[in-house]
Amino acid sequence: MGLTGCGKSKLAIYLRKYLPIEIISVDSALIYRDMDIGTDKPNYLDLKMHPHRLLNIKDPSEIYSVAEFRKDAHKEIQSILKLGKIPLLVGGTMLYYHVLLYGLSNLPPSNFEIRKYLLEKVKYNQYFLYEQLNLIDPISASNIHKNDFQRLLRALEIFYISGKTLTSLKNNMLNKLPYNVIQFSILPKSKEWLYEKIELRVKQMLISGFQKEVENLFFRGDLNKQLPSIRCIGYRQMWEYLENQINYEDMILKIIFSTRKLAKHQLTWLKKWKNVYFLISSHPSIIFKEMLKIFKKYELDF
Repeated sequence: MGLTGCGKSKLAIYLRKYLPIEIISVDSALIYRDMDIGTDKPNYLDLKMHPHRLLNIKDPSEIYSVAEFRKDAHKEIQSILKLGKIPLLVGGTMLYYHVLLYGLSNLPPSNFEIRKYLLEKVKYNQYFLYEQLNLIDPISASNIHKNDFQRLLRALEIFYISGKTLTSLKNNMLNKLPYNVIQFSILPKSKEWLYEKIELRVKQMLISGFQKEVENLFFRGDLNKQLPSIRCIGYRQMWEYLENQINYEDMILKIIFSTRKLAKHQLTWLKKWKNVYFLISSHPSIIFKEMLKIFKKYELDF
C-alpha cells in the first residue's frame, strides 16, 4: 500500500523477480481500458513480463463497485494460491483494501435505472445527492464529503433499492479475509519530495500524450464526466479543459492539487491502519532488504 507516486508498482515488479508472487492490482483507476497515461499504468513490456490481475478489466463506460472488487480479488487470490504462489496486492485504493480485509455490508447490487434517475437530478443541482442523503440518512451524509459523488450516489442507490439506509445495513458484515496477511506501506521521504514527484509525473503525462488519450475518450460520445472513470484524477480536469470550462494552465494546476489531495487522503487512511509495516520510499533493492528482515519474523524463507 502507500501514497501515490511512492513507487508501489515499481517495487512490485522488482519483487516478482525474486519472490514466488503474482500481482493483483488494487487500484480503482487501473481497472479501465484505454486509460493508460493518466493512471500511470505499467508499460506494455512490464505487463507482458509481470502480469497484473484486475487491470484493464472494465470499459470506461462501466461502473465497478467495491463489492465486485472484493469478489474478484477473492477469486484471484484463490487462483494464485492453487498455483503454489503468493498473492501480492499492490495499489493505493484504500477502500478496496479495507473492504477486502475487513468485510463489507451485505448491500444490494447496483441498479442502472436508479443511477440514471439520480444522475439526471445532478444536472440541475450539483449538491442534490448530498442534500437527499442528508434528509434520508444524516449519519452517512456526515461521513461523506458533499463532493464525493460516487459514495453519495451509492448510499442513495442502496436506500432506493432496499428501503434501508446505509447506516442501518453496516452492521451486517460479510466475513473477513480468511488468510494470514503481511501489510507494507511505502511512505515518501518528505512532503516536499512527494510534491516534486507529483509535479514531475503530471508534466510527464502531458509530454507522453495524455491530452490525446482523453480526447479519444471525449469524442467517443458515450462517456460523460459523471462516470467514475472520467472522475479519475487527471481525466476530470482534462475533460473540463476540452469542454472549455478551464484553461490549460488551470487544468495542470488542478491535476497537481487533486493528486496532492489524494495523497493526503491516503495518508489519513494509513495513520489509522492496523498491523502495517511502514517503509520509506527508496530504491526497490533497499526496500526489499527491509522486507526480508520482516519476513524472518514470520519464519518465511524464500
